[in-house]
Amino acid sequence: MNALNVELARLNMVESQVRTWDVTDPRVLELVARAPREDYVPAQYRSLAFVDMALPLGHGQVMMAPKLEARLLQALEIGPRDKILEIGTGSGFMTSLLAALGAHVVSVEIFSDFSQEAGRKLEAHGVKNVTLEVGDAAAGWARSAPYDAILITGSLPVLPESFAQSLAPNGRMIAIVGSSPAMEVKLLRRTDGALRETSLFETDLPPLLNARAPSAFRF
Repeated sequence: MNALNVELARLNMVESQVRTWDVTDPRVLELVARAPREDYVPAQYRSLAFVDMALPLGHGQVMMAPKLEARLLQALEIGPRDKILEIGTGSGFMTSLLAALGAHVVSVEIFSDFSQEAGRKLEAHGVKNVTLEVGDAAAGWARSAPYDAILITGSLPVLPESFAQSLAPNGRMIAIVGSSPAMEVKLLRRTDGALRETSLFETDLPPLLNARAPSAFRF
């Protein structure tokens, strides 16, 4: 696609996919309308950068559909002083969106090649307020806790309590919980010392590697 077609495709993505999926936050809409998504998509799928679908990244993982990225970003209500934990760096695109709205992002990826490639792309676009870590964060990542916002980009059969323990007061966390095809996007918020959970909508994403399976029912 030439530059004009790219911008038209990006605009169409925002108007026909993102806005129509209950994304109304002006900051999020403005951000996705200018973010260079096409530069984070795997090269062989660049022509599909603005299509309403998840794109394969390798290792059985995917880059979320644009409207899902925007909806999750809106639900987290990122503020300019927020320290954010992202579990699953993937392509690095969601990392860049979080970094654009918050103060600093710690992004953890179990696949080192994903992390290295994301690092190159983030550096190429001048995204500096990100710390990339390689490791297994399926049970949480307390190293830089507490966090004002946590985004888990892979699904979990059950949500370990350790994630919530890393939330700062008034912190928010998004997790996709369940097994395919019945998964719920859950928003957890720490308020007055208590953790409040809200189910937002249903979706379907590949599981986070090494995610803990639910305990077997015993008679």
